Amino acid sequence: MERSSEISGFYRKSIAERRAFVQEWGGLTDEEARSFEFPPGVDPGTVDRMIENVIGVMPLPLGVATNFRINGRDYLVPMAIEEPSVVAAASNAAKVARPTGGFFAQTTAPVMIGQVQILDVPDPVAARLRLLDRKDDLLAAANAKDPVLVKFGGGAKDLEARILGSPRGPMIVVHLLVDARDAGGMNAVNTMCEALAPEFARLTGGRVVLRIISNLAIHRLARAHATFPADALRTPDATGPEVVDAILDAYALAVADPFRCATHNKGIMNGISSVVIATGNDFRAIESGAHSYAAWRAGESEAATVILPLTTYEKDKDGNLVGSIEVPAPVGLIGGATAVHPTAKANVKVLGVKSARELGEVLAAVGLAQNFSALRALATEGIQRGHMELHARNMAVSAGARADEVDRVVDRLVRERQVRFDRAKAILDELRGGAAG
Repeated sequence: MERSSEISGFYRKSIAERRAFVQEWGGLTDEEARSFEFPPGVDPGTVDRMIENVIGVMPLPLGVATNFRINGRDYLVPMAIEEPSVVAAASNAAKVARPTGGFFAQTTAPVMIGQVQILDVPDPVAARLRLLDRKDDLLAAANAKDPVLVKFGGGAKDLEARILGSPRGPMIVVHLLVDARDAGGMNAVNTMCEALAPEFARLTGGRVVLRIISNLAIHRLARAHATFPADALRTPDATGPEVVDAILDAYALAVADPFRCATHNKGIMNGISSVVIATGNDFRAIESGAHSYAAWRAGESEAATVILPLTTYEKDKDGNLVGSIEVPAPVGLIGGATAVHPTAKANVKVLGVKSARELGEVLAAVGLAQNFSALRALATEGIQRGHMELHARNMAVSAGARADEVDRVVDRLVRERQVRFDRAKAILDELRGGAAG
């Protein structure tokens, strides 16, 4: 009989009942099913309230990046990621930057954009002006929906209106600019947009459709810069100035070519997203906003490309490499998983940030550090050499190597420069065959 995934009332079942059902469905062994279990210190009830149909958790490796000095203060930075060498690379970059003061970072005010889409407006140009004429009243009505946010200095600060063409004809899109303070802002912004929608419809004579926050947070930016001394970049095969020039050449490709730029910016997000996940923030929103900002910035500039790097590299008067970054950072310390998930709360405490703006500064510094390390590796030894040992360790474990066998398999894989699963398996078979003989 064919199985059906149409299950009535699955959400009403207990976690154990759901897990048992999934185990039977997937044909999992008891050992495989135990991988869903909750680690000590994580309350199943808390996780069960975070999302629907919970059966367990999927832990990511959690590491701590060292050496970071940002605006004169030292940080240990929790990073949650499955990719090898990311934490080590960020830590190394932070160490290189320490002699010149580390990272210097800043953020803009935590202003988020709420969008309201209005269709079927008979006189869009005049309607836009009617909205702007009532700006003060509209902002007051929005702020009445969140007096607590206003009390702490936040709330709706401005209102913009644009006329856009679309496949469905012209439309007005209103932007409500809201200072979210230490929150991510989604709930506050969406609530305000919902509240204003009827008045927008009345003033324009149109029909309101979407009322939602935008993840392209162009007003909520984090910036950082650092100087990487040329003397610290030399290798056995190249002088420091040669490495600086090689990094600048690598950066130039990201500026000129969207295919390289996509990977360049992905490397930045290796660092940023790891911290975002560790602190319980919405990494999908951060990544979408960052990549959209890279494209939006290209459109606003005179660059002959569709996307730009989120970082910039230059050479100072002494020949040192100066890196900088500008990226949207709509993160929060109150609300969401940050306020609920026990690991996220512990990570925020380790990080020691006191505001969402400070967290944004850390994100910018880590993103720049990660990107610098990637460019340095690419421009000198190549990215694979840095990854090789960690990747070989993963291959050895995947092939079934025990703790006492892993180092021997890794050593062979690296020496042979054949970091593949089939080779790891063959080496492991050889080792065990020799031991049996």
